[in-house]
Amino acid sequence: MGSWHTDRKAKKDPEILADIDVKKKSKRRSTALLERDLKTVYRRAFSETQLLDLTLGPFQNGDCYNFITAGDVDSLSYLKLILRQQSLDYVLVSTWCMAGDDILQFKEWIESGRIKKIDFYVGEIFPGTYAIEFRELQKIITPEIGRIAVFRNHSKIFAGYGDKFHFGIQTSTNINTNPRCENGCIQINKSIFDFYKEYFDGIKSFEK
Repeated sequence: MGSWHTDRKAKKDPEILADIDVKKKSKRRSTALLERDLKTVYRRAFSETQLLDLTLGPFQNGDCYNFITAGDVDSLSYLKLILRQQSLDYVLVSTWCMAGDDILQFKEWIESGRIKKIDFYVGEIFPGTYAIEFRELQKIITPEIGRIAVFRNHSKIFAGYGDKFHFGIQTSTNINTNPRCENGCIQINKSIFDFYKEYFDGIKSFEK
């Protein structure tokens, strides 16, 4: 069996997606699907604000939410859903790149105590192509808070826990504004957290 941490050669990925045809006036939309005890609930939104205002109820162990979005919804939008229900003792963040405003949002959450410990895993292009953002992230993530690992990464993952539940989030979008069709999934259980935590703990960073 090959190593979990064997990296394939990085490939250019423009992430260009076609516009989605929707009924009447081609409005952008977001749809969330929740299945629990054979009960299916649908939710739609046209923006991140509406996504956050969806009445999904309190997360429960075993829940799995699947999303398809086509508005101003990026991966940080999903973490905001988690933080509406609990502060986080720990979260790992994996993204190819991220914007400066989003780094400031993480700083605010850390300083306010909403997030206590956090590890970042970013793509190999991040320190060079996003040099300013990388330096700002280094100022925030001190050894007492967590670590930053740089590797051949294109995954978009959150995994963490608070005093109410463990979770894992997978999205197709990075932590940046991207008004394209994207997908996302929130799973509420400890197994998904353990799965990602074990993998990312084994990552060795290019940055020493």
